[in-house]
Amino acid sequence: MQGEDPFDQGAGSILRQPKAVWATAGASVVAFMGIGLVDPILPSIAKGLEATPSQVSLLFTSYFLITAVAMLVTGFVSSRIGGRKTLLAGLALVVVFAALSGTSSSVGELVGFRAGWGLGNALFVSTALAVIVGAAAGGSSAAILLYESALGLGMACGPLVGALLGDASWRYPFFGTAALMAIGFICITAFLKEQPRPARKTSLLDPVKALGHGGLASVATSAFFYNYAFFTILAFTPFVLNMTPYKSGAVFFAWGLLLAVFSVLVAPRLQERFGSLKVLGASLLLLAVDLLVLGYGNHTAAIVCTIVSGAFIGMNNTVYTELALGVSDAPRPVASAGYNFVRWFAAAAAPYLAPKIEEWSNIHIPFVVAAATAVAGAVVVWIRRAALTHEAVELEPKHATEDGVTVFAD
Repeated sequence: MQGEDPFDQGAGSILRQPKAVWATAGASVVAFMGIGLVDPILPSIAKGLEATPSQVSLLFTSYFLITAVAMLVTGFVSSRIGGRKTLLAGLALVVVFAALSGTSSSVGELVGFRAGWGLGNALFVSTALAVIVGAAAGGSSAAILLYESALGLGMACGPLVGALLGDASWRYPFFGTAALMAIGFICITAFLKEQPRPARKTSLLDPVKALGHGGLASVATSAFFYNYAFFTILAFTPFVLNMTPYKSGAVFFAWGLLLAVFSVLVAPRLQERFGSLKVLGASLLLLAVDLLVLGYGNHTAAIVCTIVSGAFIGMNNTVYTELALGVSDAPRPVASAGYNFVRWFAAAAAPYLAPKIEEWSNIHIPFVVAAATAVAGAVVVWIRRAALTHEAVELEPKHATEDGVTVFAD
């Protein structure tokens, strides 16, 4: 509940969780590592496969395009075979396609293998959040913070692992990810019991139908614009910085650390003091300013702004996740799938469009466009604030009295 410290060592602590939750969270760290893993080695991949920046950026585009479409499938699958089997299926696909990515002889092959990787990641990541929320001690708030911790840690470690392994060869980070995900597969198999299946099976169209709720549609639309800005930084900035894998990895490691700290420690406190919508709107506007300085500043300014953007991205990620899960009456897995279905399309578009925009104009304009989309995200939040006033209705255990008995709403 608001005002409580989720890191308190009591029963509701984020740190006091069943082994199944830690196994799922640990595998989630590696899954999110896969997103930023290629950041420090993008120039090396381009050189090794004789590809242009726009061609290499398709590694993100194919990954997130498949991830977006797969969001319609994840609930359909998990409601039929169960959360545990869905997690294992996703992990198995990531292991196979990450290993195959390391064997690629052309950028076309690598893009194709990343698409298969994206399918596995979609099955795993969307189901992992539902599993953690369902199995965690301390309620949904602690579970979401644990999930965001895994996201932040994975985002921080991904570029570092990519740099350390990629310094020898751009292929090694892919093999390393496959090995780590195989360990995650073993941990899930050993510690996670099958989760109760929902009483009603999810159809392929349920996530789309859930977007008929004005609040969820507003969150997804705002997140779509925000994700374009987010993935312009993640996928395009490495070419702008033009640094060695080690230096680029260090920059994005610092970026990921800020993302983790602000998503888990800072965002909840700011939300409690100012409210989620004010925090989100302000953070999006600050991200837009950061992007403009990144685009027009010198090399040192670009490095600093890349790192600082992690703070705004961390806060945005936490608030968006809470809003998406709590703003509508749709089941959490369905609401999450609908929300992610919309926002991941922007993650697919930005890595492809940013280099193209540079080719059509100059190196500054991709960041101007990204800043404009961040502002658009804030505008959506402002215009649709009335539809977002039911934020976190399902996230905190709310107690009321019925016939003298205290009851808790899930």
